[in-house]
Amino acid sequence: MTPGLCPITGDAATLVQEIPPALLRGLWRRAFRVEPTPLPAARIGIWRAPCGLVFFAPAEEGDAAFYAALYRRLDKDGRLRRAGRDRAEYPHAAARIRPGDAVLEVGAGAGAFARLIPQARYLGLDPNAAAYASPDVAIRAEPLAAYRGVHDVACAFQVIEHVADPLGFGREMLRCLRPGGLLILGAPLWPSAMTAIPDFAFNAPPHHLSWWSESAMRALAERLGLVVEEIRPLPPVPAQPLIHWMGRLAPVKAPPGGPWFAARRSWYASLAAAYGLGRAAAAILPLPRNAAPMFVFMAARKP
Repeated sequence: MTPGLCPITGDAATLVQEIPPALLRGLWRRAFRVEPTPLPAARIGIWRAPCGLVFFAPAEEGDAAFYAALYRRLDKDGRLRRAGRDRAEYPHAAARIRPGDAVLEVGAGAGAFARLIPQARYLGLDPNAAAYASPDVAIRAEPLAAYRGVHDVACAFQVIEHVADPLGFGREMLRCLRPGGLLILGAPLWPSAMTAIPDFAFNAPPHHLSWWSESAMRALAERLGLVVEEIRPLPPVPAQPLIHWMGRLAPVKAPPGGPWFAARRSWYASLAAAYGLGRAAAAILPLPRNAAPMFVFMAARKP
C-alpha cells in the first residue's frame, strides 16, 4: 500500500498494520453481537501520522443500523445513559463557559452537559434527538450548517474520533462560532488503557476511526487557525471504570506502537479475560487516584 495521508495535515503517514475486514467483523459479532456496517471490502490500514494521530483507512462511519444495535446492547437497564452523565471533559469545559454564553454541543446525546452550565443558553444537536426528548434540555436533529456564526462556544465530547473527516468536522464547528468564540473538543487518548486492550473492536471501525494525542489536537488547531488556550490529557472518571481495568488487567497487552489487532488465540483469550477481570474489578474497586490518562481535551479560540 502506498503511504496514506494524514486527514489533519495531509502529511505522509506510516502504515503500522493492515486488518482483514473479516477479523473486525468477527470481533464485533462475538464481542458485541452487532453487525459492523459499513466495513470496506479491502484490508483496512492503521496509519500513524507525524502529528501523532493514528487513523484507519479506508474507513467509513458507522450507519444508523449499526449504532441502533450497538446502543441497544450497551444501554441495558440504562447503564450507558447513566455512565454518560459524567465525562472527563465536562468540568474542564464548564469552567470556561460564562453567564449568558450561547453553547452548542454536537453529538449531545441526552444533553447531560447542560446540567453543569445553567448559566448558559444551551442547545444540543444529535441525530437521535427523538430518543432523548426532554422538556428540560433542547436537543435537535438538525445539521451544523443551520447555526452559522451564532454561538459563543461549540463543543463536542468524544465525537471527532467517529468521523471520517476530522478536519472538515472542525471547520464545520468553527462556522457555528462568532468571532472570538471557543471550540472545545475531547477524544479518547492514544496510547492509553483503551489501546492496550488487544483486539478491542469498540476502538475500531466503524465506531472509532481515529485515535488522538495532545500533538494531534495541536495540529488540528493549527490547521484551523485557532489560538490554543489549553490542551491536556485527562484520566477516566469513576462512573466509567471498565476500560481502565480492562487495559490494566489484560493478560496480553497490545504494544503502544502496535499492532493492535491480530487473529491469535492468545489475544482472543486475553480480550475475554480482560472483560471478565475488568467487570469484577470495576464492581468492587475504586478507580485509582493515579489512573493513567485516557482522554485528551482541547480548548481553542477562533480569532
